[in-house]
Amino acid sequence: MPSHIFVLGLDDLGRAELATLPDAADFVFHGLMTLDELQSGTIDLPALLHKAQRQLDTFDGTIDGIVGYWDFPISLMVPILCARYHLPSKNLDAAVKCEHKYWSRLEQQRFIDEYPKFDLIDFNDPKATLPAHMSYPVWAKPIKSFSSEGAYRVTSDEELQAVLAKRRESPERAGPAFDEILARLELPEEIAAIPGGSYMVEEAATGSQCTIEGYNWDGEVYLTGIVDSLHYENSSSFLRYRYPSELPQDVRQRIHSVTQRVMTGLGLRNSTFNVEYFWDPDTDRLVLLEVNTRHSQSHAPLFRYVDGLTNHAQMIDLALGRKPRQPVGEGYFETASKWMYRWFADGTVRKLPSAREIAELEQRYPGTIIELDVTEGQRLSNSFSQDSYSYMLATIYTTGQTDQQAVEIYEACVNALQFEIENC
Repeated sequence: MPSHIFVLGLDDLGRAELATLPDAADFVFHGLMTLDELQSGTIDLPALLHKAQRQLDTFDGTIDGIVGYWDFPISLMVPILCARYHLPSKNLDAAVKCEHKYWSRLEQQRFIDEYPKFDLIDFNDPKATLPAHMSYPVWAKPIKSFSSEGAYRVTSDEELQAVLAKRRESPERAGPAFDEILARLELPEEIAAIPGGSYMVEEAATGSQCTIEGYNWDGEVYLTGIVDSLHYENSSSFLRYRYPSELPQDVRQRIHSVTQRVMTGLGLRNSTFNVEYFWDPDTDRLVLLEVNTRHSQSHAPLFRYVDGLTNHAQMIDLALGRKPRQPVGEGYFETASKWMYRWFADGTVRKLPSAREIAELEQRYPGTIIELDVTEGQRLSNSFSQDSYSYMLATIYTTGQTDQQAVEIYEACVNALQFEIENC
């Protein structure tokens, strides 16, 4: 009999990736609410948990695993639901410690030196200034958010005050739900006193950005690969993710070492994870940016194309209580990239590429996947889960035996895809 695995926010690309597993016939994957239900608007955690439990309780079969590969609230709903149904999962206390950006920084100081200066900032103070021990530029960000929502790079007290004023006028999406999760834990006094919607500041790191993926199995940390995160020129918005990394070998070794220490210290168990870094080639400084208690769904096709197995495989193995599989270099391509085709001004979508045009490009270039991230008639600024400076029009995966091949295929796709955006 097949095992029944419930996937929070299962989308078309995720279902397609899961279908590539060598033992996919042994599973039936069930979507557990849509991503829109889980992440749109203000997150109502009790309502989401109730809805998920109702679907699970009415299922006429065995519940063999509950998983998710998206950011908050999914990343923290998974261990809550697994505990209810007595299934293997990550430990909630350590997961919260990782995802609470301020608490995570406090813990990182105990194990590593590769972190920026940071502090809390009074979100409600119209005259807020940077703490004395810090200097601009900094990132002002919520202690809990997702997809870089609410994060702004600021270079002066005036900009900081303007950003905080803007955020005070914006709907609070994640803070109340995060408070619900914090209330489930016995917290240190210092952390318990901080509301889930609080803001913090961190000195801005510079250089090349990357993400290392891994997992904890039976108390041991295993690392699977490093993905380069490349930005648009003169912008903090991501242009693409490239696997494998082209960082120098000694830098990659340092990233491995720091990640081993920090993930062992944070105590996250039975979970995939990814850790983001900046490395400055001019100063050779390495800075840990963020710890996430899930693997990246964005990287799933990249690992499959290059290593021969999607990174969703480790998630499924852990959910079933078995040692994860981890091939290296067994894919059809030497390199693969995920591209984020963006628009840098607000506008209304008047025309999209047709399904036929997309299918022709995917057939012409092996390994290419094109997903539209907008709909016709949509106002770009009404999209959820965007960064603070741009709007996603499409996601494009390309492959090659060289990085240049992957670049050329992306450029050919962008030239062929016809969008019409009416600026507002």
